[in-house]
Amino acid sequence: MRKKIIIIVAIVFGLIFGRMLLSNLDKTKTAKQRMLAKTPSVTVTTVGTEEVQRQFQATARVAAKYRVDVLARISGYLTKSYFKEGDYVKAGQLLFEIEPQEYQYAADRAKANLENAKSQYAYYQKQLARYQQLVKQDYIAKSDYDNMLSQRDAYKAQVESLESAYRDAQRNLGYTHVKSPVNGRVGMISVTEGNYVSMNSGPLTTINSYEPMYVTFPLESQNYAELVRIDKTANINREVEYIFSTGQKYKYKGIQDFHDNKIDEGTGTITMRATFPNPDDQLIQGDFGRVILYSKEKDAVPVIPQTATMENQEGRYVFVLDKDDLPRMTYIKTMGEHDGKWLVMSGVKAGDRILTSGLQKVIPGNPVRIVESAVTEKAPQKKQGLFQRAYGKIKRMFKKGE
Repeated sequence: MRKKIIIIVAIVFGLIFGRMLLSNLDKTKTAKQRMLAKTPSVTVTTVGTEEVQRQFQATARVAAKYRVDVLARISGYLTKSYFKEGDYVKAGQLLFEIEPQEYQYAADRAKANLENAKSQYAYYQKQLARYQQLVKQDYIAKSDYDNMLSQRDAYKAQVESLESAYRDAQRNLGYTHVKSPVNGRVGMISVTEGNYVSMNSGPLTTINSYEPMYVTFPLESQNYAELVRIDKTANINREVEYIFSTGQKYKYKGIQDFHDNKIDEGTGTITMRATFPNPDDQLIQGDFGRVILYSKEKDAVPVIPQTATMENQEGRYVFVLDKDDLPRMTYIKTMGEHDGKWLVMSGVKAGDRILTSGLQKVIPGNPVRIVESAVTEKAPQKKQGLFQRAYGKIKRMFKKGE
């Protein structure tokens, strides 16, 4: 009986000690659970690379292939215009008329003077032929022949001079009808009918060609160097997209077919140009927008899911895990997007581990709980307590003693 009492006392002390131990374990477990509850669950992915066509963006300006100021090349009153502002005109089409009567009279006078000089020249040419025969036969003096030769040469020079004057009068007469030098669209009329115009009056109007159109843009020198590295040459035609200032993308694609031969020292950019079709006249001279220039060849670049990024006032950033699995905030620069992924220019590299979900609760430098995917944890099964098991054991011992 004493032996049973000793066993019971030992069990009771053991239960008391176990209770204290379990209490401490429960406190530790509760603290860990609270810690785990505060530790955000995140998913992680490794930064990879993809072969993509690189994109380079720049501000752009639309420019007409031909931009012509229509000027008066003679002086006179503007008597008539043959178009309406905004009309499309063809090369050679009549635009203005500048007092043609006065220049017609001048041309007629120049022609009459020329015809008179020609007749005089013809007369002295014939006389010179006769004098040549007579001087050979000594019927006239050599001085008379020389005088006739001089008269003939004087009228010959006069004919040449009057021919030049007549051509000049004809040219001025042609300038009285101002014609379009190119195909294009006419702008506003600067000088209306009835006004006196001259070569110093400035443009009467301006014509801008509309098909095709140029789009010029400054590309940063480092981007230009990257472009040449990828394509392995600078002299190659590349695809370009134009985006209006409203954000709408132009439906036709252009071809970058020109780049300047120098880097601007002030801006650190090189001027490039693309040619776009413009059948619907959507591209207007002087309009501003931006372009996306695509490399001809593909390049391996780091890519990250767009869902892995966040933004603040300083820019776009991701959380990168260090060697201790602690997150750190890293700002990145992107160069475009492709299939829901950012193409990364700087900030992360292939092989870096970044967080892709649970980002809102992440604090840089604080631990995170890495999970493969967001799954619902199962509730723990209810287990029999230590006291219940000990009580059952004592009860069974007393039953055996009975």
